[in-house]
Formats: sequence, C-alpha cells, structure tokens
Amino acid sequence: MISIFAISCSKKSNESQSDTLDPFQYKAEQFADIKILRYSIPGFEVLNLQQKKLLYYLSEAALCGRDILFDQHYKHNLTIRRNLENIFQNYKGDRETTEFKSFEVYLKRVWFSSGIHHHYSTDKFFPEFSAEYFKKLIAETSEGSFPLENNETTEMLAERIIPIMYNSSIAEKRVNLDPTKGLISGSASNFYENINDDEAEKFYDALKKPNDISPVEIGHLSKLIKENGTISEKSWNENGMYGRAIEKIIYWLTLAKDVAENEHQKIIIKKLIQVYKSGDLVQWDDYNISWLQDTTSQVDFVNGFIEVYSDPIGLKGSWESVVNFRDEEASKRTKALSQNAQWFEDNSPVDVRFKKKEVKGISAKVVTMVQLGGDCYPSTPIGINLPNNEWIRKSHGSKSVTISNIMHAYNMVSLSDGTLDEFVFSTEEKERAKKYASAVTDLHVDLHECLGHGSGQLLPGVKQDALKNYHSTLEEARADLFALYYGMDAKIVELGLLPNMEAGKTEYDSYIRGGLLTQLTRIELGKDIEEAHMRNRQLIAKWAFEKGRKDNVIELFSENGNTYTRVNDYTKLRDLFGQLLAKIQRIKSEGDYDAAKILIETYGIKVDQKIHAEILERYKKLNLAPYSGFINPILVPVIKEGKIIDVNLRYDESYANQMMRYSKEYSYLPNYN
Repeated sequence: MISIFAISCSKKSNESQSDTLDPFQYKAEQFADIKILRYSIPGFEVLNLQQKKLLYYLSEAALCGRDILFDQHYKHNLTIRRNLENIFQNYKGDRETTEFKSFEVYLKRVWFSSGIHHHYSTDKFFPEFSAEYFKKLIAETSEGSFPLENNETTEMLAERIIPIMYNSSIAEKRVNLDPTKGLISGSASNFYENINDDEAEKFYDALKKPNDISPVEIGHLSKLIKENGTISEKSWNENGMYGRAIEKIIYWLTLAKDVAENEHQKIIIKKLIQVYKSGDLVQWDDYNISWLQDTTSQVDFVNGFIEVYSDPIGLKGSWESVVNFRDEEASKRTKALSQNAQWFEDNSPVDVRFKKKEVKGISAKVVTMVQLGGDCYPSTPIGINLPNNEWIRKSHGSKSVTISNIMHAYNMVSLSDGTLDEFVFSTEEKERAKKYASAVTDLHVDLHECLGHGSGQLLPGVKQDALKNYHSTLEEARADLFALYYGMDAKIVELGLLPNMEAGKTEYDSYIRGGLLTQLTRIELGKDIEEAHMRNRQLIAKWAFEKGRKDNVIELFSENGNTYTRVNDYTKLRDLFGQLLAKIQRIKSEGDYDAAKILIETYGIKVDQKIHAEILERYKKLNLAPYSGFINPILVPVIKEGKIIDVNLRYDESYANQMMRYSKEYSYLPNYN
C-alpha cells in the first residue's frame, strides 16, 4: 500500500543527509495549484558499477510504462496529450499572449496528472483559453504530426476532442465514489467498457472460489469489456493490451536481470518478466512473495500494476514504478520497528480476535529514490508498503520503505513557506514543531507503512474487497491511527526513535491541524472531499474532535478572525485514537460495509464551508501551491567501446523538457488501446 502523508508544517532538513543540490534548486517552478521540485540522489557516487548499471536499467523500465497510466486514467488522454504536445512543439505564432500562456499551463497540468483529471481530486480540469483559440492553434500548427484517426483532418480532430476537453458533463470525474451515480459508469477511468457495477460484480463473483481470501487479485491485471452482449477481459501482457509498452519494459528488465546483485534478485526479475509475458495472476502472487522476501539487496524496485485507488470498485491495478537503494544509516530506525513488530501487534488496542498471533515477514527500510514512474510520477508517495494482497501479508508478510531523499526535498522547500506562522497560534507549538517535526514525520511514515498496514487480520471467510469503495479510506485511516496511537508510547522513546514524549505532541498538533484545517487548501470551495487519504485524515480528526467535546480534548477557536486548532489533552486524544483504531479494525476484520459507509459518510466527506473559505483565503496570501511533484534526475551511462563504464547524474532538465523528452523517447502505445 502506498500512502501519501500530508506535510503541513515547516520542518528542519535532515542533517544526516548530504546536499548534492544547492537548497535554492529544489523548487523548479510553480503553476496552477502545483509546484515542481527536484530531488537529489546522495550516495549514488559510492555505489559500485554493477549497482549503477542495475539502477540505470531499472530506471529505463520505470519510464517505459508512462503511456499505460495515461490510457488507464482515461481512454482519450493519449490523443489529447499528443495533440497538445504537437502544438507546443511546432506552433509558430505568438507565444507571449495570455491565451498561449494558459495553453502551456493546461498542458503542464495534463502532464502532471497523466491526463485531463486532477491527480488528487480526480475532477476534470478545464482549459483557461477558449475553444476558438484552441482551433486556431491547431489550424496554425502546420508542422509536426497530429494524432489523427481514420483519414481524419485536423478540423475533424478539433471537433472531436473539444467537447471532451470543455464539456463539463463529459467524463466529469476520473474516479466516482458516489454509489448513487454508479461507481463504474460515473468514472472516466479506463478499466471498464460498456459495463455497470452489477455486471462487474457478478462477473468477478463467478470467478471467486468459496474459500479464497484474496479476491482483490481477481481482475487485477486486465480491463473488463462488454462487446455484442458478451463480457470478457483484455489482459495486460506482452501479447495483449499495452503489449508494445510492456515489450520495452521486458527488454530493460532483461538487462537488469543480468546485473542483479544476487541470485534471489535475479529470480525476482525473471518472475516479473514472466508475469508481463503471461498476465497470469498466480504468477503475479508468486512474484510478489519473492519480492517481499528480498531483504538483502541494496538496490530495490517496484514495477507493475499495483494500486487500486483509480478503480472505483477497487480491483484494477494502476501501472507504476519506483527505483531506489537502501539508506543504510537511516534504516537502523525502521529495523528497530520491524524487530519489535510482535510487541506492537500484541499491545494494539484492538480486539484480540483481530490481532495476528504471529507477525510474519515484516521488513522495513529507508531508501534513496533514483527514479519515479507511472502512478508515482511526478507526484510521489513518501512511504510504501507492499504487497497489498491480504493472504500474502498474513502468510508471508510485507515490505515497507520510507523514502528519505523525497522527504528531504519537501523539508528543504518548506523551510520558509510561512504555513507554520499562518496556521499555528501558539508560540510553544511553533517552537516544538521546529524542533521535532522532521523526526516525528519520519516516525509517522515508518509506523504507518512498516507496522500499520501490516497489522491486524481478516476473520475467516471475510473477503478483501468487502468494503468496496470505502476500502482505501478505511485502510489508510487504520494505518494512520496505528502510527498516531504509538507515536506517543513510551516504547518509542525506549527504542530511541524519539528523544522524549514531548516530541510526540508535535505529530498530534500537526495531524489535527491538517485534518480539520490545512488540508482544505487542496479542495475547491463548495466541494466535498473525494480523495481517500484526505477523507481518512478528516475522518480521524473530526471523529476525535466530536468524541472529545465533553472533555474539551481538542479546541477549535478564533483569534482576529482566524481559526486555529489546539490540543488540550494529549493523553485523552491518544485514547481516542486507540478507540477509533479498534473500531476501524473491527470493521475491516468483519467486512462490515454498512459501518464503513456510516463512518466515512458522517466524518470524512462533508466540509464546513465557512472554515473552508477562510482557510483558502489565508493560504492564498502565502502564494503557495498545495500539491508537489518532481522532476526526475537523468541517469547518463558513460560508454566506452560499447560497454557502460560508469553512470553519471544530471539535475539540469526542466519540467517541460523532461515531459517532452519522455513523450518522444518512451511513447510506445497507439492513441487508443
């Protein structure tokens, strides 16, 4: 499970991590609601040649699936992107006009979101230039190549895609989570075609075995379509859907296999190649088990159809990849957690029926990111816990990582962004945040990924997909609550993970402030919360606020017209976190869909509009962008006599240049798949 944890206050940079970039170079540019950052790769230079070659080959594989995600997000995305890019590359008219600048921003947003829907809210975003101007751009771009279909003219192309881009009633949301609108029919994501919710559910129910506890894997590697009244799957493999891109991924994985660090890693890569060739779900599970058991290799990667957030019914995997190597010093922290995993499980405040009697295969490490791809690019997680399949997690365990250099980049940029001064009233709270925020954020991510997602168990007979559209929100809430509950436990200080109990208060302050106030900067005024992680954070903060009203555990107060949060009793707040963790674990373990629905609909979705308007206005004064993404460093092989003798790093590529280069060098799929 990949989790994106909102960093909502300024933090000190990680002093143990060397800077291979000047601090002023971390932020590259800002547009719309997005800032584009860079990340450095400290320690790369001391790796041996075999490891560098392995990282290079895996990085190339990470870039080859880029078109897959665009197509998964919406079937018209590749056509729209290629049309925009052709204009951007070849238009000879005036590029200094307001409308052309708006055109550039729209293209950058399409790149960032891998399509025409916002990467976080999944709402469709619209051009801020007129349709007539768009027609003019197409008409006056005589060079290059437009993505034309079936003897289409450029005029016909414009007429075809303009409604898709401009009409608010077409493909309104990429992921619709409102069952009343039809989860599948109300979603633009390209996992189903001519299929409704009932048809998909019946199709996959028929494939489930009575005692199978891993139904999430059913349908995970395919698109479900209905043609001429017949429902079937289009498999994602070398000879099936997305085959051209998958062939290239296999090519680079084959080169990576030959320079693997050890025999086990070579077997892992061979198994992944076989999955890409066959699309077989049994082989996919076998690969995941082998992957999580590799705890010795310094170089590691994720590559494949992984997370199900983009599927409204939580079955289909979005394509993604990350490439990294272990940060040896920082991994001592996660090692301490994984070695004590059974203690944390045993002392969890949940019902004993839902606890694992024997925690297996919990491994965790801190890594340095080298390359981001697919659903992890440009916007990326700061922590990873995989695989997602519950039966694998129960029988074999899971592997967790915290990404140190990505967190470091966030920290460097946030040093002077002003959010702490704007949204924190108490001087004591501000000073505590400046002193401890970096350490407690690292710990929260470690606890969330390493132990939170790996904790608990389903009762016999409960299916992994029982919570359906509420699964992702509840799972993220469960992991966050695990981290929050233990974030102020004496065991953490005993293990040397925090200097004192006072530090833990910083995380409680930040989480409540983020869940009730500052994360609202990411939502358009008047809209509900849609994204699973944001629903999770408001659910936790709002539930704790409401349940703690009698004892004034959390306070919402106003000073000079500004709203602030204040935690008045950290001990009682920790107890509330424990109560909610127990409640959510019960819901998951028993597959109680109705209880999940009530909890999320009551606390996780609706927003106080008066407070929302205020927060947006205050945030606007800071001239900040609430979302961040990254430019990848370039790995440049040094070749002599046909052989790679070294791999160098470059950090000088601009966002637009990187996106255009990727579209030129890694665009393997047809306009429609």
